[in-house]
Amino acid sequence: MKLLKYQGWHLLFLVISCGVLWYLIEIGVLVLDGTLFGITTYGWFVFALLIPIIHQVYVLICWRLELYYKSITSRFRTNGFKIYKIGFFVLFIARFFTVILLALSSANSFEFDIWTKVSLIVLLTIPALYAFHSVKTYFGFDKAAGLDHFDIKISKEPFVKRGIFKYTSNGMYKFAFLFFYVPGVIWSSELALIVALFSHVYIWVHYYSTELPDIKYIYK
Repeated sequence: MKLLKYQGWHLLFLVISCGVLWYLIEIGVLVLDGTLFGITTYGWFVFALLIPIIHQVYVLICWRLELYYKSITSRFRTNGFKIYKIGFFVLFIARFFTVILLALSSANSFEFDIWTKVSLIVLLTIPALYAFHSVKTYFGFDKAAGLDHFDIKISKEPFVKRGIFKYTSNGMYKFAFLFFYVPGVIWSSELALIVALFSHVYIWVHYYSTELPDIKYIYK
C-alpha cells in the first residue's frame, strides 16, 4: 500500500523511543516533579511527545493521500492545500510551545553556569534563525509544508541553492530544529531537552521514511 510505504521504520522508531522513555521513567532516571496550570510535569511531558507524533502522522497521511490519490484537492479543490496548511502550521507551532510549557513545569532540573547557558543559547539560536530566514526568503513556507505534493508545477522548479541551502540541502531539519533545544537551556529543563532531541531525531525519521521517497517520486 503506497500510503504506508516505508512506515515500518517510522513505527519501529516510535516503539523503541517511547519504550526507552517509559523505562527511564519507571526506574526513576527521569524526574517528573512539578506542575504548571494544574497539569503535572508528567502530563506536559506526554503532551509534548504526542504533538510531534500527531504532526508527522498528519503530514504523512495528507501527503500520501494527495500525492497518490488526489484525495484532498478532489474534495476541496483549490482550498485543499490551504486547509492542510492550517493544520500543518498549527501543529508545528504547537511543537515549540509545548516544549516551552514542559520546560516551565520542570525548570531547574539541572544547573548551568550563566556563561555556558548564554553560549549555548547563542550557538543554537543563530543557525536556527538563519535557517528560518532562508526558508522564508528563498524557499517559501508553502514549499516547506509540502506544496509539491499538491502542485505538480513545483517539480519543474530547480532546487534552492541560496541562503543556508547553499551549504546544505536540508537546512530546515539540520539547523532550524536547533531552536527546539533553547527552552530547555533557558529553564534548565532535562525533560524539555529530551523532547527536543526526540523531535529532532524524529523529523529525520520522517525525512527518510516519508519525504525522501516522495521526493524521488515527485522529481523523478
